[in-house]
Amino acid sequence: MDPAKAKWHIDRIGRFRILVMGRANAGKTTILERVCSTTDNPEIFNGKGEKVDAAVVHGSLTRGHHNIEDELVFKSNPRYVFHDSCGFESGSVEQFDIMTKFVTDRAKTTELDKRIHAIWFCIPLNESHRMMVAAEKKFFNECDTGYVPVILLATKVDTLELEAFEMLEDQGLSEDDGAGIAKLQEDIAANHMEKIKNWLGNTRFPPHDYLTLTGMQQEGANCKSLLTCTVNALKEEGLQQLLISTQQSNLELCMEFAIMK
Repeated sequence: MDPAKAKWHIDRIGRFRILVMGRANAGKTTILERVCSTTDNPEIFNGKGEKVDAAVVHGSLTRGHHNIEDELVFKSNPRYVFHDSCGFESGSVEQFDIMTKFVTDRAKTTELDKRIHAIWFCIPLNESHRMMVAAEKKFFNECDTGYVPVILLATKVDTLELEAFEMLEDQGLSEDDGAGIAKLQEDIAANHMEKIKNWLGNTRFPPHDYLTLTGMQQEGANCKSLLTCTVNALKEEGLQQLLISTQQSNLELCMEFAIMK
């Protein structure tokens, strides 16, 4: 894309807006911190753009209930605006309807600065007893996001180490076998992801892509795979340029996108 045209797209939209979905403790906040290269809490703004008490909001975030209209903005990278899903995973019909209306309205709004551009849907792999809850499957069966891509993110992969240890014990192998544990951990994650793909592949509105995230607990974790996956899922080149512009410090990503084009 011509640089002048790219700048025009970026200026008219302004900020890249992402809805982050998933149950409480799915690793959502950690992902946002890594993407924005910070450990600080975000500033919170309500739907009118007014700053609200972060302590109150963060308490609600921990419980998985809050206002989906709230905007989360990190000072380290204010070119992103994040929204967090409002606890619909608990099975509340009211919360599910609120979430669906938000997605529908924000996917189609003519106000470009209010439109959501991507959805990151987090599923923690360390909860094998409830890999997918009913409300999450309902989302992929009933919520048409239109041109807004949904990327399913498999999180908490690093916590599968205990499961790998137990498998080694069952096989009578040494717990000191670091390479064996890492391989088992990788296999467990792959098997879980395959189950998720099989479940969601038959829904009306399956994810546009799937991605397993590792190393997110480490400060400075590389988010290139997540950002590249999101860029590739976007249909409009102007939006791709907007997302790339939020990551000017990520030289590797910028160079890869330039080569692709």
